[in-house]
Amino acid sequence: MKKAFVLGMARSGYEAAKFLISKGYHVIVNDLKTQQNQQQVNELESLGVKVILGSHPDDIFDSSFEMLVKNPGIPNNHIYVEKAHQLGIPVINEVELAYRYFPEGVKIIGITGTNGKTTTTTIIYKFLKEASKNAYLMGNIGYPVCTFVSQLKAGDIAVMEISDHQLCNMHEFKTDISVLTNLSEAHIDFHGSYEKYKSTKKKIFNYHTKSDIAILNMDDPEVLELTRDIGSTKKYFSFNTPNVNGCSVIDGYICYNNEKIIALDDIKIKGRHNYENAMAAIAAVKEFGVDNSIIVQVLKTFGGVEHRLEYVDTINNIEFYNDSKSTNITSTQIALSSFDKPVVLMLGGLDRGHSFAELKDYLKNVKAIVAYGETKDRINDFAKECGIPCKTVETLEEATKEAYVLALPGYVVLLSPACASWDQFENFEIRGDLFKEFVKALRQD
Repeated sequence: MKKAFVLGMARSGYEAAKFLISKGYHVIVNDLKTQQNQQQVNELESLGVKVILGSHPDDIFDSSFEMLVKNPGIPNNHIYVEKAHQLGIPVINEVELAYRYFPEGVKIIGITGTNGKTTTTTIIYKFLKEASKNAYLMGNIGYPVCTFVSQLKAGDIAVMEISDHQLCNMHEFKTDISVLTNLSEAHIDFHGSYEKYKSTKKKIFNYHTKSDIAILNMDDPEVLELTRDIGSTKKYFSFNTPNVNGCSVIDGYICYNNEKIIALDDIKIKGRHNYENAMAAIAAVKEFGVDNSIIVQVLKTFGGVEHRLEYVDTINNIEFYNDSKSTNITSTQIALSSFDKPVVLMLGGLDRGHSFAELKDYLKNVKAIVAYGETKDRINDFAKECGIPCKTVETLEEATKEAYVLALPGYVVLLSPACASWDQFENFEIRGDLFKEFVKALRQD
């Protein structure tokens, strides 16, 4: 019997294991964490999956396995990954696994980049759905690809957010349209260097020929340099350069190939970064003939993505925003650029050793910083250097209460951590959801 080893449970591991069972594999799932969704564990075991939690035993992974399906967050130097390489066993991930079973004729739009992936992916999906296309939203956005394979048929469109962690273990995966939103330093702890991170991102263009489309940020020199030699037909989006082959801003309007589509003032989500996301999305869906009227309708009403500069509440004329998805410095720079009001900034989380210095030029409206989690002491030192008052606390709950105390009427309290969540939370979604709960509790105090 064919055997597959799934390393890491979470959503993608759970779905990969079920999918492999349906394809006739004998499956072992292994995760170091003992705390898992018990209902999912029970379901897998009832299907015949062997679930081993709490350790990585030496004797459970050997040459009898056909593949190792790795959770994207697990480092590539993990003992089982290195053993797989020694044994010549392919290391793939859930997206690559699902892709190998896609029916002929499914079109794939893949979206990657340091920032803006989720918003761009969501807008593309909304454009296509409003245009009555058979589109499915999947990938790093929170919907494992394996769950869609049985529904897909020729002519359908898979709209996939794809992270650098996922691109690491892609071998056969190929898109029809690839979007690269931007590039800046991120996940250096995972990849080892910025160069490695960028070369991993470049894999979104693997196997492209002139019949495939690359949609690129004309205003990002690193994007242009990285994609100099790709085989795709290149289209662009630009805030700075009018009349590009693709989308640009001309006289306050987003235009596609110089045709006016929508005024920036009419777009519900504000900020240059969101206009760039909208332009990338327009350039993608124009390949499917989506009408301007649909684009206008969506952009006038789309209010943004949860955990990405998400408005939470106003209490005593203090506005609260949840930007938990900001797990790197560039995302927090974008968030800070979005407010002209005084800000109390909540920073903190997993300590990856990254510098906070690049935030310095973005702090003109920041009246106080509340630092929490592993990075709190380094953030405190950074705040002192910048001459900004800083309060350090342990938990996000304490940070939320403290930020409220420090804020005055007319202020914004902004959770934009510039750090990953994994010191205290399983993911940024849980961190953001809890922040919203803590804000709700302030109203009841």
